[in-house]
Amino acid sequence: MNTTYDAAYYAHGTPAERWERAQLFFDAKDYTAAARVLTGLVDEVPEQTGPRLLLARSYYHSAQLRRAEAELRTIVERDPVEHYARLMLGRTLQRQNRHEEAESQLRIASALAGDFPQD
Repeated sequence: MNTTYDAAYYAHGTPAERWERAQLFFDAKDYTAAARVLTGLVDEVPEQTGPRLLLARSYYHSAQLRRAEAELRTIVERDPVEHYARLMLGRTLQRQNRHEEAESQLRIASALAGDFPQD
């Protein structure tokens, strides 16, 4: 495929159709294709958490960890109590061997989810 055709394919359709296509790619474990669709969608609706979170997960699963981290930090800045984004951020930092940073995110995620240690 040439790049012009490629870009047109991933940008084709309404936002709802692209969201559905991205989910299909993600479910099929084609994380790179999902990210290509979601990048344009996130640009169009930057305030929506769902597409950005799926983009971060797509980056995470395709080992694009810096990109995943950037998307997750954006979510956490906008919504500090989004526990799943904090959990993913912690895991992303772990995969980058940034364990101290990861630990604080994982602790916050646990607290937000109500997972308190039993004494």
